[in-house]
Amino acid sequence: MNKLKYLLIILISILSSSIVYGENLNLSSQSSILMESKSGRILFENNAYKKLPMASTTKIMTALIALERGRLDDDVQVHIDSVGVEGSSIYLKDKEVMKLEDLLYGLMLQSGNDAAVAIAIHIGGTVEEFVAYMNKRAEELGAINTNFTNPHGLHCSNHYTTAYDLALISREALANEDFAKIVNTKSYSSKRDENNYFYNKNKTLWDYMGGDGVKIGYTMSSGRCLVSSATRNNMKIIAVSLNGQDWFRDNYKLLDYGFENFKMYLLYDKGQFVEKIALGEGDRQFADLLTEECLYYPLKDGERENIKISTDIPKTLKLPIDEGEKVGSISTYLNGRLLARDNLTSKYPIRKTNIIVRLFQKIRGK
Repeated sequence: MNKLKYLLIILISILSSSIVYGENLNLSSQSSILMESKSGRILFENNAYKKLPMASTTKIMTALIALERGRLDDDVQVHIDSVGVEGSSIYLKDKEVMKLEDLLYGLMLQSGNDAAVAIAIHIGGTVEEFVAYMNKRAEELGAINTNFTNPHGLHCSNHYTTAYDLALISREALANEDFAKIVNTKSYSSKRDENNYFYNKNKTLWDYMGGDGVKIGYTMSSGRCLVSSATRNNMKIIAVSLNGQDWFRDNYKLLDYGFENFKMYLLYDKGQFVEKIALGEGDRQFADLLTEECLYYPLKDGERENIKISTDIPKTLKLPIDEGEKVGSISTYLNGRLLARDNLTSKYPIRKTNIIVRLFQKIRGK
């Protein structure tokens, strides 16, 4: 393949990937993405896999690690290294004792860089160990183009993410009830004697109908970065903009696009009957198979008819089978692309039995 043809293929790939999920929204951001939270479906993307600095949106992961590894009522003694950190601050004092919960509100509402360091030292013992937790968690979530070097997002050349990775991290964080509550809080009064009032800098909570989080960020190097989430009609969507001069308007355009063009559909419910399988043996003539989980998915107009569902069940079921035991799987496709694969389970316990009992069951039609 000659060089020109190779470059042409790359160019077509880049252009198609940037518009495949949506029209031109005239965004100011260098990179952006719109993701539905429950399914993880990408509703719109533009340069979503470009590595960029993310400023204080870093703190989404900081809060997630703190909530997963700590307790809200933990007493945190402020280390001297947490005092006087540059940038946004909640003005911590050396050896001051605060609840982890209060520090998290100071982190996510006031964007306290000092709170980030205090949390990191409390949870990790050192900032370096906490950052290792952050990077390990990012890898677990599939955010493989992210690297953290600190818990607050102050500039470092090796501290970066992508819009896609940041959406994955935000999706996981928003699934944590305590995190979702914190970032949906407009203001908070801590139990400190002074500097105890934290005001949420994320205008999405005020400006956008259904807005419920999550974090703003800014440094000279990163530009304006914003992660916003909003929920309407049982659909929560996450908008991410990196280096966007008109950051809030960009995210509102993204959210509008999602709510105007997609709706959540229940493709199957939890415990829904799917199939009845005849048994050659056992104390029941048939095994009733149910879905183990429900499946909601965001679809555009006309896509519902392109959903195909198939089941994969062994030809012979090995007995005994317990109630709720996995006996097969159900796969859901949109235009031939796999959306989800879930378990099918047995509605009843089924035990082995002898041939006389099976004949009796057959007569009864059980």
